[in-house]
Amino acid sequence: MDGRRARRSCLAVPGSSAKMIDKARGLAVDQFFLDLEDAVAPLAKAEARDRIVGALNEGGWEGKIRSVRVNALDTEWTYRDVVTVVEGAGAELDTIVLPKVSTAEHVRWLDLTLTQIERATGLEVGRIGIEPQIEDAAGLVEVDAIATASPRVAALVYGPADFMASINMRSLVVGHQPPGYDVGDAYHYTLMRILIAARAAGVQAIDGPYLQIKDVDGLRRVGGRTAALGFDGKWVLHPAQVDAVNELFSPRQEDYDHAENILDAYEWHTSAAGGARGAAMLGDEMIDEASRKMALVIAGKGRAAGMTRTDRWTPPEA
Repeated sequence: MDGRRARRSCLAVPGSSAKMIDKARGLAVDQFFLDLEDAVAPLAKAEARDRIVGALNEGGWEGKIRSVRVNALDTEWTYRDVVTVVEGAGAELDTIVLPKVSTAEHVRWLDLTLTQIERATGLEVGRIGIEPQIEDAAGLVEVDAIATASPRVAALVYGPADFMASINMRSLVVGHQPPGYDVGDAYHYTLMRILIAARAAGVQAIDGPYLQIKDVDGLRRVGGRTAALGFDGKWVLHPAQVDAVNELFSPRQEDYDHAENILDAYEWHTSAAGGARGAAMLGDEMIDEASRKMALVIAGKGRAAGMTRTDRWTPPEA
């Protein structure tokens, strides 16, 4: 369980579809989740569990975070989802996405259940992470407690459609401003609340999906807002969305290069060779410890995305 791994794009894959599972292996996503919840009909859930176990054990997911979304705890399916998947393929699973989390107790239940299964089956205790999905008003009110309910929590995930319904938002299009809301951003408070809770807990924050899968321009507008706030990634529902989301949640090349140069320059200027200065100039820009912290964020995102530098700062005497 590593919260530093890139989660720019997370592909939703119906656990009942062998065709879609096979196709997902070849897509350039950072993460995928095999879904047992909304994408699987009630009568197909038992079969989907077995298909997911087989797909995880079969492999072919190299470089991707491997996740399964189980059903919500207000259903009769959740415990069997967890037991079947973790007993059958726990060694090949990185995280479980728990939907409709409205209280920290939901996370603690899953933590305890995972620990029991890991001990019983000889799996490493605590390795499988939890990604709580915030999908209603109660979950947002309790988001700080949810984010810190277990050391397994790796990311908070925003579930926009269910959340919009839970607060009676007058809109049928996820991500678009509701009719009549003509000033500001109707989603800003919700998104920022989740982001702050995630950052305070030291975990990642992931935006939910954009349902208009053919509207890539709309995806860029909506995803661009959450990327600008500081979210780490976004769910995708279709291969056509992957490239745009990976781009949105990666630093621009010039920003990545500049961040790495700030880090190099600051390290040199604060060293004995550079004069042991706490503040210095990088071109026309003054850099100091605060600059280093901001640069670490951008550089970290670029490194996680596998970016390489195209420009490199060198010390004045070099």
